Amino acid sequence: MQHDEMIGQVQARARLPSRGDAETACRATLETLGERLPEGLADNLAAQLPREIGENLRRTEVFGGAGTGERFDRHDFIERVAIRAHADDSQATYIARVVLEVVGEATQGGMMTKVKDALPDDIRELVTAGSTG
Repeated sequence: MQHDEMIGQVQARARLPSRGDAETACRATLETLGERLPEGLADNLAAQLPREIGENLRRTEVFGGAGTGERFDRHDFIERVAIRAHADDSQATYIARVVLEVVGEATQGGMMTKVKDALPDDIRELVTAGSTG
């Protein structure tokens, strides 16, 4: 999947008013995911995405100082996405679900299974819920 198609899918499914909002949603979700995943897995996932989007997994802003592979729960995940996306928690939950759904469609070789396996159950639900779940 190419960059423009991916951003367009996020914008349409999340019903966002602009491509800029879709870019922000991707950045917010993937930077947060990048903080939660082990470094090697984040790099492998990033390699399967368009470069500009995948770089968000590598460009993690550290909340609390731990960085990549940091342990936090769904509440913290959503809070971080909300802060980065300038959204409330319900909006952040939905955009994270949409972004993760589109990322899943853009990857191959069981990559999202590896991502899900690296996450605790409460965050894993965001990966499996999708935009209509």
